[in-house]
Amino acid sequence: MSVSPDTIVAPATPAGTSALAVLRASGPTVTAIAQEVLGRDLVPRTVHLAKYCAKAGEFVDEVLVTLFPTPRSYTGEDVLEISCHGNPFIVRKLLEDLMDRGCRAADPGEFTRRAFLNGKMDLSQAEAVIDLIHAKSERALVSAHQQLRGVLGRRLRELCDWLVMLLARIEAYIDFPEEDLPMEDRTLAETQLNHILGELNRLMATNRYGALLREGLRVIIIGEPNVGKSTLLNRLAARDRALVSPIPGTTRDYLEETISIGPHRIRLVDTAGLSTQTNEIEKCGIEKTYEQSSIADLFLWVQDASRGFVPLPERIARLVTAENTLFVFNKSDKHSAPVDLPVSFSAFPVLYISALAGQGIELLINAIVSFADNFSDQTGEELIAINSRHTKALSRAEESLKSAKVQLENNLFPELITHDLKVALAALGEINGKIDNEAILDSLFASFCIGK
Repeated sequence: MSVSPDTIVAPATPAGTSALAVLRASGPTVTAIAQEVLGRDLVPRTVHLAKYCAKAGEFVDEVLVTLFPTPRSYTGEDVLEISCHGNPFIVRKLLEDLMDRGCRAADPGEFTRRAFLNGKMDLSQAEAVIDLIHAKSERALVSAHQQLRGVLGRRLRELCDWLVMLLARIEAYIDFPEEDLPMEDRTLAETQLNHILGELNRLMATNRYGALLREGLRVIIIGEPNVGKSTLLNRLAARDRALVSPIPGTTRDYLEETISIGPHRIRLVDTAGLSTQTNEIEKCGIEKTYEQSSIADLFLWVQDASRGFVPLPERIARLVTAENTLFVFNKSDKHSAPVDLPVSFSAFPVLYISALAGQGIELLINAIVSFADNFSDQTGEELIAINSRHTKALSRAEESLKSAKVQLENNLFPELITHDLKVALAALGEINGKIDNEAILDSLFASFCIGK
């Protein structure tokens, strides 16, 4: 797949009034344009102060210009960056003049697409650019930086190297069809295949963590009416997000608030109280509570400390476990005695708080952070967080490798085994972009912002 010969240009900063704005151009005519604008040669990777005049001679703005010659640039081509005052009118005038000089407006993601096509990054690193731009938490930022440095790419290359070695071992017997695969070699091949499958499964397990990084940990607040769920949401959100009233059933629908707790992004969801005595509107709200509970990552099961333990309806009770639920006994400032829990809930973490007074909130926050930390611990020192596209490709690779394992265990034709291994290699190649599939690239880079 070839790179377009055009020189492209786009703003690299968001639209709107600001102190400064940056325009970026990339392509074969960039150096000539820079010389024409400044009237002199530019020292590479050095900032030059210049008075930018349009092609017709009109002064536009005093700017800073930097030239990044190929191949040491973001795109692998000659790249020009122009920093001007952040007046949208000035930015538009500069863009119009650069297009008068032969540039064309860049498509979404075209700079990063050129970087990929010119071998400056693989496809997983290109996706990390978007994750870096949209990161909403410290952990998401760390993961995006590691992905951009090629952590996932290195893991995939290791998998591919192991697969290639295994493929070479099996194909050796295709060249000598009269020879059966010896038992010791078949055992070694099975061991290698099991190792590859194990590494593949570890990568696939990071899919959920990737979703949590990008979307946030989904924390559902459940419990009876009037136990302080909305007050707790307001306390954690540090603002009056939910309407609070002593009248039971005030919350008729779920409310969602996204906050940052520690290094994590948290999506707090306040739900309608779970009551058996309801009108039709309240029943609709409770149905929404059931829907939200089915996609919860963590439950905050709020109860009134003065009432003691109250069980949940069966539809939600079967979803809560000691691993995904925190018992939160609210209003403990009015009732200090510990609450007796049924034996079946003895392993559940229990916290005593007062959402209204703010007591115990720090301990609750620490417990939520600890829960979120457990997901990153499962990914190892390197925060690999695959996305849905990666997961689909890895699933296809896993399916083919399992098929190859069956063929190998039954000592079937080596040609069948090598076919499955090649299919798995192709699937892994989709993630790094080692295949020529323009449809995949069009879909991926369409989600990028202009100028990136």
